[in-house]
Parts: sequence; structure tokens; C-alpha cells
Amino acid sequence: PKGDRSKGPAEQDDPDLFTRVVDRDEKGIYVSGAKAHQTGCINSHWIILMPTVRLTENDKDWAIVGAVPADVKGITYIYGRQSCDTRSMEEGDIDDGNAKYGGQEALMILDRVFIPWDKVFMNGEYEFASMLIERFTCYHRRSYVCKTGLGDVLIGAAATIADYNGVPKVSHIKDKLIEMTHLNETIFAAGIASSHQGHKMKSGVYLNEDMLAQVCKHNVTRFPYEIARLAQDIAGGLVVTLPSEKDFR
Repeated sequence: PKGDRSKGPAEQDDPDLFTRVVDRDEKGIYVSGAKAHQTGCINSHWIILMPTVRLTENDKDWAIVGAVPADVKGITYIYGRQSCDTRSMEEGDIDDGNAKYGGQEALMILDRVFIPWDKVFMNGEYEFASMLIERFTCYHRRSYVCKTGLGDVLIGAAATIADYNGVPKVSHIKDKLIEMTHLNETIFAAGIASSHQGHKMKSGVYLNEDMLAQVCKHNVTRFPYEIARLAQDIAGGLVVTLPSEKDFR
């Protein structure tokens, strides 16, 4: 959760705002704390716990990286709610979305979670936290290229509604669809370029190009909202007044 962002983990009023080591023995370590905004964690088989901020010598107990099974004893998941999630509980399957593989976000609470030594990858080496975070964000932000798949679906849906409305060839409709495509492919291009410009490290692993990964992330914080706005402009009132599947049937 990060708490007061002007302070490091050791300076927080609540030491469990960040994940920290609370005990060690000959078999491994025990960690407590929390992890917020964990996308897809409930879908996962394993969870890798790692720092998310630069650390100092005072933060050694928070300088921990380790892997645990998603169902390990001591983890509680608090599922994040979405505005229309109860619609998926209604009759039919139109509003289920991707029922089998759909993502979600959750808050993870950790209470003396055990990590065996062979699954501990950082144990107090705070000086490497910044490099770890930089490399993680480099991989992660390039991966936002996946958002363009959703963009493709939304562009297709907008084009379909325009066809239903009998206006697929109207100039301002075509302009909007072109702009949606341009924005979507710009996200895609930055992500692919980051991968293409990657370099091989000493370990043999490839690291994608950092600046282009950040550009990809920056694009994702802006363009999908404009794509959605244009889609709503094309769709009109249908977006908010369509009946439910139950009403249709």
C-alpha cells in the first residue's frame, strides 16, 4: 500500500504497510505485510514478493524477494470490486466476459507467510532494490502492449454499431475509427519497438529497451480512454440503454 509516500518502509507508522521479514529459522523466513493492486493474483499458481520502492540500510527487513504458492497458509485475498460485476451473476452468459481467464485485482494481506530458503532470492540486500524495480518496470510496462487486443475488440464493436446505425461510410464516423486505430497501434508500436531494441545481458536473458517501455506505459495511461470516448461517441445512447440479456430473452 506504500502508506506515506514521503517516507521509506522503516519510517512508516505501521511497519506492515510493506512486506517485511518478521522471523527467520534454519528452514526459511516468515514475512508479514500487504501487497496492493495485485492484478491477476488469484489466477496465479505462484506469487513472487518483491520491493516496490528504493530502499536504504534502515529498510533491510523489507529488502526481501521470495516465491510462494498462491494458496500458501497466511495469505488473504481481498477481491477488488467493479461497477458492473454483479451483472455476471444474472441469467445467461453475455455479461460474463472472459469467465475462465478474466483478470482481476486484489489486496493481499500476509500474516507470517513462510518462504523456504530455496525460494528466497533477496534477503536484506537493499542496495539492489532500485535496479530490481527498474528492470521489473521495464518488462512490465512493455507488456502493456496487451491492451491493444482489447482496443481491437472495442474498435470492431464501434464499427459494428456504426454499421447497425447505417452510418459506416459517414466521414466523421470513419475519422473516429481511424483515430481509434491510430492510437491503438501507437501503443502497440512502442511495446514492440521496446522488445526489438532489447539487449542481451551477461546471464543470457534479454532486457527490452527501457525508454520505449516507459513510452508504452505513458501511451497506455492516455490513449485507451480516448479510444473509449470515441467508441461511445459512435455508439450513442445504446451504450447505456441496451436491455440486459434477461430482458432480451
